[in-house]
Amino acid sequence: MAGIARRLGAPPLIYLRLGEVPVVVASSRDAARAFLKTHDANFASRPWSSTVRTMMVDGQGLLFARYGALWRQMRKITILELLSARRVQSFRRVREEEVRRLVASVAAAAANGGGEAAVNVSERVAMLVTDSVMRVMIGDRFERREEFLEGLDEAIKITSGFNLSDMFPSSRLARLVGGTARRAEANHRKNFELMDYAIKQHEQRRAAMAAAADSAGEEEEDLMDVLLRVQKEGGLEVPLTMSIIRAVILDLFGAGSETSANTLQWAMSELMRNPRVMHKAQAELRDSLHGKPTVTEDDMADLKYLKLIIRETMRLHPAVPLLLPRECHESCKVMGYDVPKGTTVLVNVWAISRDPKYWDDAETFRPERFESTTLALAALLYHFDWELSAGLLPWELNMEEVMGITVRRKHDLYLRPVVRVPPQDALAACM
Repeated sequence: MAGIARRLGAPPLIYLRLGEVPVVVASSRDAARAFLKTHDANFASRPWSSTVRTMMVDGQGLLFARYGALWRQMRKITILELLSARRVQSFRRVREEEVRRLVASVAAAAANGGGEAAVNVSERVAMLVTDSVMRVMIGDRFERREEFLEGLDEAIKITSGFNLSDMFPSSRLARLVGGTARRAEANHRKNFELMDYAIKQHEQRRAAMAAAADSAGEEEEDLMDVLLRVQKEGGLEVPLTMSIIRAVILDLFGAGSETSANTLQWAMSELMRNPRVMHKAQAELRDSLHGKPTVTEDDMADLKYLKLIIRETMRLHPAVPLLLPRECHESCKVMGYDVPKGTTVLVNVWAISRDPKYWDDAETFRPERFESTTLALAALLYHFDWELSAGLLPWELNMEEVMGITVRRKHDLYLRPVVRVPPQDALAACM
């Protein structure tokens, strides 16, 4: 889409017709601001294709709720209860423990391989993020994590493709020929069965804690506790049913796992491609921490260059390159263009982030451009030096992307870790 915009002279808006579906693509900062700020209420809803309707339970969760009573209610619950600053801070221990576990597992792999074995960084980062999100949601690591990751991967493939039934919603033949409807229904059933299992695992854990007298009241609420408490308190405009709760935790599981893991993988990839930046980041970390055995969130405040690296990674590799689609609720005029009711709107963050009108040397990874976080990345850079496997040179590292709702690496990232600052209690932490 960025290429189409350039060939057309970089207009702020591009009109496409994907089958029967009218689509407007915003490819400039001003256009994005018009949809997301100036006319935000008119474009707050998500389009409900047949695939989305099947997989997202008619928009009962957070991501695809229609603008209305449920949307306003879930937004309020999210801001005040689920993702408030106090709530996020309460899970600090979880984040630090999971990062220590990651570092310990990498150190153990380096020791077992005699310093020559490469580790699958993509896989380990995905497990780190998923375990962290699961503990925040249900208070424990999910017993069926691998099934969940497989289901998430399948869901992204289904929703990222061009599905005939979505492009030609009035055609019964398109629904029969495409086959996407069957895949979407199967994925929906599997993911909701997994969410039911997660709820059951949470209930069993709480029952076991209640039976142990010495553990009562020791832990903060996890997010499942919060949702169940809000449900019990009642007084809501739209009752918080278990179907809505399942949809919400699936949205939080999926969105939290996929975007954070991708950003970490791309950050490590860019650092391996840019040794100067890697050395500068590691020097900042090691000079600041003075040989500490572990990295904590308290250490993040002084790591200015690391924060620039994360921002530059998100510029070049935005977690959701087209953002989630929006739908025009009522016909309106945007930047002088008529946008009809029912039009799907895509904001091309990927193109905006690489537009040479806004960025000097836009394709180059240069964190310094933001001079004016992540605990996991800090820990990986602090404790280890990293080498490319198979004798690759930095500029030979494959950086191919798989474009979809999110932007993943096409191939897993394998790197060889060399321990520089041994982690504390490494073997015990990865048990």
